[in-house]
Amino acid sequence: MTDTATANPVHDFIAKTVQEHPVVLFMKGEPEQPRCGFSGVVVQILDHLGADFVGVDVLQSEPLREGIKTYTDWPTIPQLYVKGEFVGGADIVREMFQTGELKTFLEQQGVLQA
Repeated sequence: MTDTATANPVHDFIAKTVQEHPVVLFMKGEPEQPRCGFSGVVVQILDHLGADFVGVDVLQSEPLREGIKTYTDWPTIPQLYVKGEFVGGADIVREMFQTGELKTFLEQQGVLQA
């Protein structure tokens, strides 16, 4: 629930999406055709690891594009969520991948086979 007096339908959509899917990437474009380099990097990393994920194109909706930033208080897109938890953006995901931390984390969350 939001702590504001009025419900935010965009935040409700985001919350529902991250609850319904184990791995969600809010990105610019679609997984098959990212429309920014940072989104493309995260897609490549997830594909490389063999992680199943749902991509949500924030370019389809201005309220969603702005709402995802306020939902997490994180200013950039893409944003990766695993089991409802915000993991980070492209730089954090890339760093976690390079250290092996991302693979371990995804395995621990049960969304990637060891």
